[in-house]
Amino acid sequence: MSLTNKDIENIANLAKLKLTDQNEMESLKTKLNDLFEIFDELQSANTSNISPMAHPIEGMFQKIRNDEITESVDRENLQSIAPETEAGLYLVPTVIE
Repeated sequence: MSLTNKDIENIANLAKLKLTDQNEMESLKTKLNDLFEIFDELQSANTSNISPMAHPIEGMFQKIRNDEITESVDRENLQSIAPETEAGLYLVPTVIE
């Protein structure tokens, strides 16, 4: 995959970047194209005989704790100190109209 100047302009626009000159655009295009070449190399690697790893150290695994309640919440106390509540709900100012 090779990016064009138009692609770089679109990416810069989406990222809210202001490219000041043609050299900056060419530099960014070169760096991104080099990165995509590396991705293409990784995609071509044969991984059919490699099983997914759960942990980088063989024989290790991620310890997962039991899903159990460890704390309780005093809802009435929290509701009493909230600025505004109604029917057990917290009222907040409208931020989107």
